[in-house]
Amino acid sequence: MHKSVQKISVRLSTQVEKRVTVSVITSTVFGMQKLTRPPFVRFCSRSKLAAITASVPFLALSVLPARAFTPVPNSVIDAQNAELVKAAIEGGYGPQTPRDIANPKGTNKVVFGPSPSRTQMNLCNIHFHAAAEHKGGEYTKFAGNGDGKGSNTGFMYSGRLTPAELQPISEPVGTSAGQLAPGSTVEIHFVHSSAPVKPGPTLGSCLAKDINLNPQLRVEAVVAVLVNDRKAADFREMAKVANVNGYWGAPNIPENLGRPVAYAGSTTGPSWNSKPSPLEVWWNVRPNVVKVDILSVAAWLRSNQFNEEKAQGVRNLVTTPELLSPIR
Repeated sequence: MHKSVQKISVRLSTQVEKRVTVSVITSTVFGMQKLTRPPFVRFCSRSKLAAITASVPFLALSVLPARAFTPVPNSVIDAQNAELVKAAIEGGYGPQTPRDIANPKGTNKVVFGPSPSRTQMNLCNIHFHAAAEHKGGEYTKFAGNGDGKGSNTGFMYSGRLTPAELQPISEPVGTSAGQLAPGSTVEIHFVHSSAPVKPGPTLGSCLAKDINLNPQLRVEAVVAVLVNDRKAADFREMAKVANVNGYWGAPNIPENLGRPVAYAGSTTGPSWNSKPSPLEVWWNVRPNVVKVDILSVAAWLRSNQFNEEKAQGVRNLVTTPELLSPIR
């Protein structure tokens, strides 16, 4: 079998000129050319892909991740859950997050009341995760086990999108826990604190550094599906920060996504896959999904006061009743 590698350099016209190299491996088998799967193709516009295809007639290009990915087996996730349950029960920790918002069952013994309304708290941070951490409503399609560290897992929008909404874009977005593209699902967290704080980077901004307080925390969770549509919701507007009646807030959080599911839980993120989060958080999770223009997300990631440059990882779904609060 003879293999040859053809390299095609494509010049992209985006905000910053970029060069991408497409490596194509072809094989000659029984006197016929046979295409094997390209090892990688970085994001190109559809017109550029068409041009490449035309230059190599037998080539069927597809956009692939930079590295091959194999999800971890169930045994890895099961082991993480077992460690989490053991540590949480032995340590007497409070209820955990994320959860299936359609399942109200929970038997955790730690009880804390609802936080004040978000209009009476200070917005302290905005970030989002590369898939929905919660399950329920319009996001019930499991993405798989991922790498066991928060990437390529979580839940995805279970509805349908049009071919136009799924049209590829020519720039990478949120290169961390998972490359974001049209059709990707994200869970946006608008974090609020009862402490006298201002919006800023990380959850550390939610704690008053010079005052001995144990602030109440509240997260307004919004699940979005990213689409290639300039008429979809603009994330920059959704995440706009304003001071209203003496409190910092995000006045454009969507209020038309169904009745939010409220419950007592914790902080999230994959660092808590095998250990319980100690922070008490009141959650308000919207069951329906909003379509958001992916280019507005890319623009927000390039410049925002929270220093967010990429999507964060996803914590494993918490399913053990002893680690969950009841949903009233």
